[in-house]
Amino acid sequence: MITLTVNGKTVRAREGSPLLEAVRAAGVEIPTLCQHEALEPWGGCRLCLVDVTRPEWNGWAKMVVSCMYPAEEGLIVETHTERVVETRRVVLDLLLARCPETPLIQRLAREHGIEKTSYLPNPEPTDCILCGLCTRVCDHIGVFAISSVNRGAGREIAPPFHEAPPDCIGCLACAEVCPTSCIPYETSDARRTIWGKAFEMVRCPKCGKAHITKAQADFYAGRNGVPRSYFETCDACKRQEMARTFSKLSAGAVGGMETGKQGNRETGRP
Repeated sequence: MITLTVNGKTVRAREGSPLLEAVRAAGVEIPTLCQHEALEPWGGCRLCLVDVTRPEWNGWAKMVVSCMYPAEEGLIVETHTERVVETRRVVLDLLLARCPETPLIQRLAREHGIEKTSYLPNPEPTDCILCGLCTRVCDHIGVFAISSVNRGAGREIAPPFHEAPPDCIGCLACAEVCPTSCIPYETSDARRTIWGKAFEMVRCPKCGKAHITKAQADFYAGRNGVPRSYFETCDACKRQEMARTFSKLSAGAVGGMETGKQGNRETGRP
Protein backbone atom coordinates (compact mmCIF):
# COMPACT_ATOMS: atom_id res chain seq x y z
CA MET A 1 0.00 0.00 0.00
CA ILE A 2 1.07 3.58 -0.66
CA THR A 3 0.12 6.96 0.74
CA LEU A 4 -1.03 9.96 -1.28
CA THR A 5 -3.03 13.12 -0.71
CA VAL A 6 -6.44 13.89 -2.22
CA ASN A 7 -7.77 17.42 -1.64
CA GLY A 8 -5.59 17.68 1.45
CA LYS A 9 -6.71 14.32 2.87
CA THR A 10 -4.23 11.48 3.32
CA VAL A 11 -5.37 8.32 1.57
CA ARG A 12 -4.00 4.78 1.42
CA ALA A 13 -4.23 2.99 -1.93
CA ARG A 14 -2.88 0.02 -3.82
CA GLU A 15 0.22 1.00 -5.78
CA GLY A 16 -0.57 1.13 -9.47
CA SER A 17 -4.35 1.04 -8.97
CA PRO A 18 -6.40 3.64 -10.87
CA LEU A 19 -6.18 7.02 -9.22
CA LEU A 20 -9.98 7.19 -9.41
CA GLU A 21 -10.13 4.51 -6.70
CA ALA A 22 -8.07 6.64 -4.33
CA VAL A 23 -10.23 9.69 -5.08
CA ARG A 24 -13.37 7.77 -4.20
CA ALA A 25 -11.70 6.29 -1.13
CA ALA A 26 -11.22 9.87 0.04
CA GLY A 27 -14.99 10.37 -0.22
CA VAL A 28 -14.74 12.64 -3.25
CA GLU A 29 -17.21 12.17 -6.09
CA ILE A 30 -16.20 13.19 -9.59
CA PRO A 31 -18.30 12.52 -12.70
CA THR A 32 -17.62 9.60 -15.02
CA LEU A 33 -19.50 8.34 -18.06
CA CYS A 34 -17.27 5.68 -19.60
CA GLN A 35 -16.10 3.95 -16.41
CA HIS A 36 -17.49 0.61 -15.20
CA GLU A 37 -16.11 -1.62 -12.46
CA ALA A 38 -16.41 -4.74 -14.63
CA LEU A 39 -14.39 -3.29 -17.52
CA GLU A 40 -10.86 -2.04 -18.07
CA PRO A 41 -10.42 1.76 -17.84
CA TRP A 42 -10.83 3.54 -21.16
CA GLY A 43 -10.51 7.26 -20.47
CA GLY A 44 -12.93 8.22 -23.21
CA CYS A 45 -15.28 10.70 -21.55
CA ARG A 46 -12.52 12.85 -19.96
CA LEU A 47 -14.80 13.87 -17.08
CA CYS A 48 -12.69 12.26 -14.34
CA LEU A 49 -9.78 14.63 -14.97
CA VAL A 50 -7.82 15.74 -11.91
CA ASP A 51 -4.69 17.79 -11.25
CA VAL A 52 -1.68 15.94 -9.86
CA THR A 53 1.61 17.30 -8.53
CA ARG A 54 4.49 16.52 -6.16
CA PRO A 55 6.41 18.68 -3.67
CA GLU A 56 9.54 18.45 -5.82
CA TRP A 57 7.67 19.81 -8.86
CA ASN A 58 7.79 23.30 -7.32
CA GLY A 59 4.13 24.13 -7.94
CA TRP A 60 3.87 22.66 -11.42
CA ALA A 61 0.89 20.33 -11.93
CA LYS A 62 -0.57 18.34 -14.78
CA MET A 63 -4.08 17.23 -15.62
CA VAL A 64 -4.55 13.48 -15.92
CA VAL A 65 -7.44 11.09 -16.48
CA SER A 66 -7.88 9.56 -13.03
CA CYS A 67 -9.39 6.29 -14.24
CA MET A 68 -6.17 5.48 -16.13
CA TYR A 69 -3.43 7.26 -14.15
CA PRO A 70 -1.76 4.96 -11.58
CA ALA A 71 -1.75 5.80 -7.88
CA GLU A 72 1.81 6.59 -6.79
CA GLU A 73 3.54 7.21 -3.47
CA GLY A 74 3.50 10.86 -2.41
CA LEU A 75 1.22 12.07 -5.19
CA ILE A 76 -0.80 15.20 -4.44
CA VAL A 77 -4.22 15.21 -6.11
CA GLU A 78 -6.67 18.09 -6.52
CA THR A 79 -10.04 17.19 -8.01
CA HIS A 80 -11.74 20.57 -8.39
CA THR A 81 -9.14 23.12 -9.45
CA GLU A 82 -10.36 25.92 -11.67
CA ARG A 83 -8.93 24.46 -14.86
CA VAL A 84 -10.21 20.96 -14.09
CA VAL A 85 -13.75 22.21 -13.51
CA GLU A 86 -13.61 24.37 -16.62
CA THR A 87 -12.42 21.44 -18.73
CA ARG A 88 -15.31 19.33 -17.46
CA ARG A 89 -17.67 22.15 -18.36
CA VAL A 90 -16.37 22.20 -21.94
CA VAL A 91 -16.84 18.44 -22.26
CA LEU A 92 -20.38 18.62 -20.88
CA ASP A 93 -21.18 21.60 -23.10
CA LEU A 94 -20.19 19.55 -26.15
CA LEU A 95 -22.14 16.53 -24.93
CA LEU A 96 -25.19 18.68 -24.34
CA ALA A 97 -24.93 19.89 -27.93
CA ARG A 98 -24.82 16.30 -29.16
CA CYS A 99 -27.49 14.99 -26.76
CA PRO A 100 -29.67 18.00 -25.85
CA GLU A 101 -32.61 15.83 -24.79
CA THR A 102 -30.74 13.23 -22.74
CA PRO A 103 -31.68 13.47 -19.01
CA LEU A 104 -28.30 12.22 -17.73
CA ILE A 105 -26.37 14.83 -19.71
CA GLN A 106 -28.85 17.56 -18.80
CA ARG A 107 -28.40 16.75 -15.11
CA LEU A 108 -24.59 16.67 -15.23
CA ALA A 109 -24.56 19.91 -17.22
CA ARG A 110 -26.79 21.64 -14.68
CA GLU A 111 -24.54 20.44 -11.85
CA HIS A 112 -21.74 22.32 -13.63
CA GLY A 113 -23.78 25.46 -14.19
CA ILE A 114 -24.77 24.77 -17.82
CA GLU A 115 -28.46 25.16 -18.60
CA LYS A 116 -28.09 25.42 -22.37
CA THR A 117 -25.29 24.44 -24.72
CA SER A 118 -23.20 27.25 -26.18
CA TYR A 119 -22.76 25.24 -29.38
CA LEU A 120 -25.21 24.52 -32.18
CA PRO A 121 -27.51 21.74 -30.89
CA ASN A 122 -27.61 18.50 -32.82
CA PRO A 123 -30.42 18.73 -35.41
CA GLU A 124 -30.95 15.01 -34.91
CA PRO A 125 -30.73 14.54 -31.13
CA THR A 126 -29.44 11.21 -29.86
CA ASP A 127 -29.09 9.59 -26.46
CA CYS A 128 -25.83 7.90 -27.47
CA ILE A 129 -22.98 9.70 -25.69
CA LEU A 130 -20.28 7.54 -27.36
CA CYS A 131 -19.02 6.33 -23.98
CA GLY A 132 -17.98 3.02 -25.56
CA LEU A 133 -19.37 0.90 -22.72
CA CYS A 134 -21.57 -1.16 -25.04
CA THR A 135 -18.82 -2.06 -27.49
CA ARG A 136 -16.33 -2.76 -24.72
CA VAL A 137 -18.64 -5.12 -22.82
CA CYS A 138 -19.46 -6.90 -26.10
CA ASP A 139 -15.74 -7.34 -26.79
CA HIS A 140 -15.12 -8.41 -23.19
CA ILE A 141 -17.68 -11.21 -23.52
CA GLY A 142 -15.98 -12.25 -26.74
CA VAL A 143 -18.82 -11.56 -29.16
CA PHE A 144 -17.57 -8.46 -31.06
CA ALA A 145 -21.00 -7.81 -32.62
CA ILE A 146 -20.97 -3.99 -32.57
CA SER A 147 -18.36 -1.27 -32.85
CA SER A 148 -17.76 2.44 -33.24
CA VAL A 149 -18.00 3.50 -36.89
CA ASN A 150 -17.34 6.70 -38.85
CA ARG A 151 -15.59 9.81 -37.53
CA GLY A 152 -16.32 13.28 -36.26
CA ALA A 153 -19.97 14.33 -36.01
CA GLY A 154 -21.01 11.19 -37.88
CA ARG A 155 -19.49 8.80 -35.39
CA GLU A 156 -21.91 6.20 -34.04
CA ILE A 157 -22.24 2.73 -32.56
CA ALA A 158 -23.52 0.18 -35.04
CA PRO A 159 -23.27 -3.41 -36.28
CA PRO A 160 -21.39 -4.10 -39.54
CA PHE A 161 -23.04 -2.35 -42.50
CA HIS A 162 -26.01 -1.52 -40.26
CA GLU A 163 -27.31 -5.03 -40.80
CA ALA A 164 -28.42 -7.54 -38.17
CA PRO A 165 -25.05 -8.60 -36.66
CA PRO A 166 -24.39 -12.30 -37.29
CA ASP A 167 -22.26 -12.59 -34.11
CA CYS A 168 -24.81 -11.08 -31.72
CA ILE A 169 -26.18 -13.57 -29.19
CA GLY A 170 -28.93 -11.35 -27.77
CA CYS A 171 -27.47 -11.24 -24.25
CA LEU A 172 -28.53 -7.59 -23.71
CA ALA A 173 -25.20 -6.78 -22.03
CA CYS A 174 -24.80 -3.72 -24.26
CA ALA A 175 -28.27 -2.42 -23.46
CA GLU A 176 -27.94 -3.03 -19.73
CA VAL A 177 -24.55 -1.32 -19.40
CA CYS A 178 -25.63 1.75 -21.41
CA PRO A 179 -25.88 4.72 -18.98
CA THR A 180 -28.55 6.47 -21.08
CA SER A 181 -30.61 3.38 -22.00
CA CYS A 182 -30.38 4.30 -25.68
CA ILE A 183 -30.13 0.78 -27.13
CA PRO A 184 -33.69 -0.39 -27.92
CA TYR A 185 -34.76 -3.99 -27.59
CA GLU A 186 -37.89 -6.06 -27.13
CA THR A 187 -38.13 -9.26 -25.14
CA SER A 188 -40.87 -11.70 -24.24
CA ASP A 189 -41.23 -15.31 -23.14
CA ALA A 190 -40.89 -16.46 -26.74
CA ARG A 191 -38.76 -13.93 -28.57
CA ARG A 192 -36.13 -11.21 -28.12
CA THR A 193 -35.11 -8.59 -30.69
CA ILE A 194 -32.07 -6.31 -30.58
CA TRP A 195 -29.94 -4.69 -33.28
CA GLY A 196 -32.51 -5.85 -35.82
CA LYS A 197 -31.89 -9.51 -35.01
CA ALA A 198 -34.50 -11.87 -33.53
CA PHE A 199 -33.71 -14.63 -31.03
CA GLU A 200 -35.63 -17.62 -29.72
CA MET A 201 -35.78 -17.79 -25.93
CA VAL A 202 -34.93 -20.68 -23.63
CA ARG A 203 -37.41 -21.44 -20.84
CA CYS A 204 -36.21 -22.66 -17.47
CA PRO A 205 -37.31 -26.30 -17.09
CA LYS A 206 -38.10 -25.73 -13.40
CA CYS A 207 -40.04 -22.45 -13.28
CA GLY A 208 -40.83 -21.89 -16.96
CA LYS A 209 -39.28 -18.42 -17.06
CA ALA A 210 -37.70 -17.33 -20.36
CA HIS A 211 -34.33 -16.03 -19.20
CA ILE A 212 -31.75 -16.54 -21.96
CA THR A 213 -31.61 -16.82 -25.74
CA LYS A 214 -30.74 -20.09 -27.41
CA ALA A 215 -27.83 -18.35 -29.14
CA GLN A 216 -26.53 -17.19 -25.77
CA ALA A 217 -26.78 -20.67 -24.24
CA ASP A 218 -24.98 -22.18 -27.24
CA PHE A 219 -22.24 -19.54 -27.09
CA TYR A 220 -21.52 -20.00 -23.37
CA ALA A 221 -21.63 -23.78 -23.60
CA GLY A 222 -19.27 -23.80 -26.57
CA ARG A 223 -16.82 -21.38 -24.98
CA ASN A 224 -16.61 -22.81 -21.48
CA GLY A 225 -17.10 -26.50 -22.13
CA VAL A 226 -20.01 -26.53 -19.66
CA PRO A 227 -23.02 -28.68 -20.64
CA ARG A 228 -25.68 -26.63 -22.39
CA SER A 229 -28.27 -27.95 -19.94
CA TYR A 230 -26.58 -25.92 -17.20
CA PHE A 231 -27.53 -22.66 -18.92
CA GLU A 232 -31.12 -23.74 -19.49
CA THR A 233 -31.96 -23.42 -15.78
CA CYS A 234 -32.41 -19.81 -14.63
CA ASP A 235 -30.18 -18.33 -11.93
CA ALA A 236 -33.02 -18.09 -9.39
CA CYS A 237 -33.76 -21.80 -9.63
CA LYS A 238 -30.04 -22.61 -9.43
CA ARG A 239 -29.78 -20.63 -6.20
CA GLN A 240 -32.84 -22.38 -4.78
CA GLU A 241 -31.42 -25.79 -5.66
CA MET A 242 -28.07 -24.85 -4.10
CA ALA A 243 -29.82 -23.66 -0.94
CA ARG A 244 -31.69 -26.96 -0.68
CA THR A 245 -28.46 -28.89 -1.19
CA PHE A 246 -26.66 -26.93 1.54
CA SER A 247 -29.65 -27.38 3.84
CA LYS A 248 -29.53 -31.17 3.37
CA LEU A 249 -25.77 -31.24 3.90
CA SER A 250 -26.06 -29.15 7.05
CA ALA A 251 -28.88 -31.31 8.40
CA GLY A 252 -26.83 -34.44 7.68
CA ALA A 253 -23.80 -33.01 9.44
CA VAL A 254 -25.82 -32.03 12.51
CA GLY A 255 -27.50 -35.45 12.55
CA GLY A 256 -24.10 -37.15 12.37
CA MET A 257 -22.82 -35.10 15.29
CA GLU A 258 -25.88 -35.93 17.41
CA THR A 259 -25.51 -39.63 16.59
CA GLY A 260 -21.85 -39.47 17.61
CA LYS A 261 -22.72 -37.77 20.90
CA GLN A 262 -25.41 -40.35 21.65
CA GLY A 263 -22.96 -43.19 20.95
CA ASN A 264 -20.36 -41.63 23.23
CA ARG A 265 -22.90 -41.35 26.04
CA GLU A 266 -23.85 -44.97 25.67
CA THR A 267 -20.23 -46.13 25.71
CA GLY A 268 -19.21 -43.71 28.39
CA ARG A 269 -16.71 -41.98 26.15
CA PRO A 270 -16.18 -38.22 26.44
